[in-house]
Amino acid sequence: MPAIPDGLPRRILDASPDGVLVAGPDGKVAYWNAAAERIFGFTAGEAMGASMDLIIPERLRGRHWEGWEKVMRTGVTRYGQGQLLAVPALHRDGRQLSIEFSIELLQDAAGRIEWVVAVIRDVTERFGRDKALRLQLKELEAKVAAKP
Repeated sequence: MPAIPDGLPRRILDASPDGVLVAGPDGKVAYWNAAAERIFGFTAGEAMGASMDLIIPERLRGRHWEGWEKVMRTGVTRYGQGQLLAVPALHRDGRQLSIEFSIELLQDAAGRIEWVVAVIRDVTERFGRDKALRLQLKELEAKVAAKP
């Protein structure tokens, strides 16, 4: 099997259709790919070195950072191993997005978390369609239940 060429992993990350965000234990962005730029509206230059508060709705920041600190302290997350987490997020223009993401904790030789990698997909349109369908179903069920 041939060796992976130098730079290939970076090219894969840069070309990914999903947003890729890498943050250090301090919660500051260390990597932000082109898809993350498209999803959130912030350029890599704006995001790099910034707190993830950039994309976390203010009402959720306390809960986010409480969970973040626990994960940094324990090295354990219930959202690893390919599980998807669905949450609201913020676009640069202030509108709310619906995103799904998975995370991977990358540890050093001593077991300390060095990096948190999030792979992110914007599901705002699908979430809106699903919400409309649920409402339509509820209305139809109410009509059926009201018939004698």
